[in-house]
Amino acid sequence: MQLVEKESGEVTVLELGGRLDSNTSKVLEDKVMEILGQGKKKVLMDFADVDYINSTGLRVLLLALQQLKKVQGKLVLSSIKDYMKEVFEISGYTEIFPIFPTQEEALANFS
Repeated sequence: MQLVEKESGEVTVLELGGRLDSNTSKVLEDKVMEILGQGKKKVLMDFADVDYINSTGLRVLLLALQQLKKVQGKLVLSSIKDYMKEVFEISGYTEIFPIFPTQEEALANFS
């Protein structure tokens, strides 16, 4: 999995790529904990280049959301491919996470 961290104002943008599964999800989990440790509270995860996600990857998203809620933070997702959106819908994650078609629209949700 590739992971690029950027800042857009007060928002930490994580551009993810590749597979988010049991072999790679620890990388994302560690990055989220690092961001929280720095006192950051606004996180956008961009899935434009993610090809696959399984239950382990979904668990990391839920963990990130729970940790951010503890500090009155916010987690927003963007650019999820249509075939992966089904996984989010089946798991009920579309009800839990704000999901936007593009990174730009997601960033606008923070203002």
